[in-house]
Amino acid sequence: MQTPQMPIAIRLALVSIVLALVVLALKGVAAWLTGSVALYSDALESVVNVVTAAVALVSVRLSARPASAALPYGYYKAEYFSAVIIGIFISLAAVLIFYEAYQAFVLPHHFTADPLGIGVSVVATAINGAWAYWLVRLGRREKSPALESDGKHLWTDVLSTLGVLVGVLLAVATGIHQLDPILAALVALNILWSGWQVLRQSVVGLMDVAVDPKQLALIKDLISSNADGAIEAHDIRTRQAGPMMFIEFHLVVPGTMSVEAAHAICDRIEAKLREAVDEATITIHVEPEEKAKHSGIVVV
Repeated sequence: MQTPQMPIAIRLALVSIVLALVVLALKGVAAWLTGSVALYSDALESVVNVVTAAVALVSVRLSARPASAALPYGYYKAEYFSAVIIGIFISLAAVLIFYEAYQAFVLPHHFTADPLGIGVSVVATAINGAWAYWLVRLGRREKSPALESDGKHLWTDVLSTLGVLVGVLLAVATGIHQLDPILAALVALNILWSGWQVLRQSVVGLMDVAVDPKQLALIKDLISSNADGAIEAHDIRTRQAGPMMFIEFHLVVPGTMSVEAAHAICDRIEAKLREAVDEATITIHVEPEEKAKHSGIVVV
């Protein structure tokens, strides 16, 4: 008997954890070799990367579960909850880095632009950059908010690390050691902004946001062009929950139409919608012609 293949979202989350641990180790070495509080703060952000990758793994595994009697609409929103947790951890990391930056600014300490330490940090950044690109791209393809949020956070990590490396070199060249904690504070601001973006997007998802206008226009067009025999379709409602799209509308048919004929129209519409949408839960309420609003969203 063939073993079922692990879903790609779960495989991506597992790879994220492994790479986050590798990058954390590399950045820790870089901070130790240079003694820079900015690079130390950068390493602290990688601790958050490990946590967020672990949270993403748990959420994608949970969201992959089939619907149950207790949760008939499935576990798809688990990924939005995980994105909230990721946003909170990102914000906590920013607060911790602010504290370290303040301590280093008040009591400046010596650090060096150790070539090996800088080189290790560059390697860690290259790994993060490559994986962030693929994680955002594949997260969007798999419609996984948790993976996409994780990838976007890694992008901010890459940008902040590049800024830190340039700043450390400038601080050593100019002898202004206060530049090091100032850069650490800027890293914290960048992380805080990243956390806010993740939280905002996850809250929008939890509020059952409708699909984007372009996709909604496609849905309306498919209903209109495949509802031959019906009178109108109105009260179209959509929402996106992770990879699953929910589509619901009322279909008005002639009062003399048989149940079998009305059902055939519904089947035809559902088939076309599923061709356009990978994963969708479609609910159609069939109504007699006296229920027509004559101002429906779609008039067939």
